[in-house]
Amino acid sequence: MNRVLNVGLIGYGMAGQTFHAPIISAIPGLKLKTVVERTSAKSKEHYPWVKVVPDPQAVLEDETIDLVVIATPNATHFELAKQALLRGKHVVVEKPFTVTYQEAKELIDLARQQNLRLSVYQNRRWDGDFITVKRVLENHWLGRITEYEAHFDRYRNALKPNTWKEKVLPGSGIVYDLGSHLLDQAQMLFGLPQSITADIRSQRDGTEVEDNFEIILAYTESLKVTLKAGMLVRELGPHFMLHGTQGSFVKYGLDPQESALKRGLRPQDDPHWGTEPEAQWGKLNAEIAGLHFQGNIETTPGDYRSYYKNVYEAIVSQEDLFVKPEQARNTIRMIELAIESNHLKKTLEFTE
Repeated sequence: MNRVLNVGLIGYGMAGQTFHAPIISAIPGLKLKTVVERTSAKSKEHYPWVKVVPDPQAVLEDETIDLVVIATPNATHFELAKQALLRGKHVVVEKPFTVTYQEAKELIDLARQQNLRLSVYQNRRWDGDFITVKRVLENHWLGRITEYEAHFDRYRNALKPNTWKEKVLPGSGIVYDLGSHLLDQAQMLFGLPQSITADIRSQRDGTEVEDNFEIILAYTESLKVTLKAGMLVRELGPHFMLHGTQGSFVKYGLDPQESALKRGLRPQDDPHWGTEPEAQWGKLNAEIAGLHFQGNIETTPGDYRSYYKNVYEAIVSQEDLFVKPEQARNTIRMIELAIESNHLKKTLEFTE
């Protein structure tokens, strides 16, 4: 009989409702047992079997909980993860991992000492368009890559009321929010950069936090990686643009999973989960094996379940984690350097 892991979810805001509870519940072997909600019991509407508690300590002190998932405001990630590890729980932390590199390093050391699994929910590795970009690179269809540009743009000109994300707090702002996705993806494709240059701005009327960035990562062999996100982009451009010595690949549109999850759809109920419509397939214009190809490349379907399936197997079967905490630590270091680069108005070498 397969082992069942009891999961305690701390936090039931947007991340907990959209990205964690539905995916956890879709994984055989994971049982969502307890949800921390301070002022409501909304989780029972979709998961009537769960126990709802107002205090994270109820999860941390429950000896039957095997895995703690932390989906709380960014500034609380470190302390909650530390407490969970000290109580012998495996831990998944919503991105960003922590606010600082030193906090991330301390958690990694503690997880190693406790012989526990620690991972960060970098679900955008399982976006179909990103998987397709990886396929384009792995097949060397563009030759030697010279430029990679990724955008995570939105149009939200009004400030969202009553949310910590709009307040000046440790770990708030668009670089920690969306930058953690784009930096993680770049790290997976190209490794760590030689240097970082960043321009970070506050553009919406009345905003207290940064809501626009451009981060440039420099690598060897003339590779330039540009990562951009903004909240005042009403007419969206490409999500991914890649150029190389043999051609280009351009991809518009975002992965459909987030939208589906917000509409209440569930992956276990849809045999075509994560499949993009043909209108959103990326365009490849390249010379391949001496022939000029110009046309659309079907997007590989994405599936966020792959993340939690791997976490389950890492706990019960000692499988390697796909999202290693050291990778998430490096992402936090890149965020720190981007913020410092913007403050100093200069390019900084990547250092740990």
